[in-house]
Amino acid sequence: MNENIKNEIAIFGGGCFWCTEAVFLQLKGVTSALPGYIGGFNPNPTYKEVCTGETGHAEAIQIDFNPDEISYAKLLEIFFATHDPTTLNRQGNDIGTQYRSEIFYVNENQKKLAEAYIEYLTEEKIYQDPIVTKISESSTFYHAEDYHKNYYNGNKEQGYCSMVITPKVNKFQEKYSDLLK
Repeated sequence: MNENIKNEIAIFGGGCFWCTEAVFLQLKGVTSALPGYIGGFNPNPTYKEVCTGETGHAEAIQIDFNPDEISYAKLLEIFFATHDPTTLNRQGNDIGTQYRSEIFYVNENQKKLAEAYIEYLTEEKIYQDPIVTKISESSTFYHAEDYHKNYYNGNKEQGYCSMVITPKVNKFQEKYSDLLK
């Protein structure tokens, strides 16, 4: 590993942050995947406030990754492969603007890569319906309350986790087994 390379940040909103965190925490090169809120207008929002859909925030994860081990392009691929980017403000039974599909870029290169990847997915007709994923400049990322961190791994028997997250994680692990820690 090149010690001169610094980790980078990626921020994705792909529905419930418990689901996206559970996927990205497993990847080689990912140092952390922290749940939080971004893209809204209330400072320091709480989970209860974000759940109302009235703060404008998306549930998202902030991924700290080593670009020597995993590229931003690969993270984009996994992001799109592990949620439905064609449903507006919804992922499965989770409905509301806080569950929107959105990429929050932290630099112009990330923006260009995200735009190009959506263009590729569209041209190749990977999805039957149009992609509604927004691409937005990152703003303040507010960390979620501590009990949300690593939620899936600590609550696998909980109903939502076993019924919604476990099947998603299993599918992800099959497809991307070569990228797992």
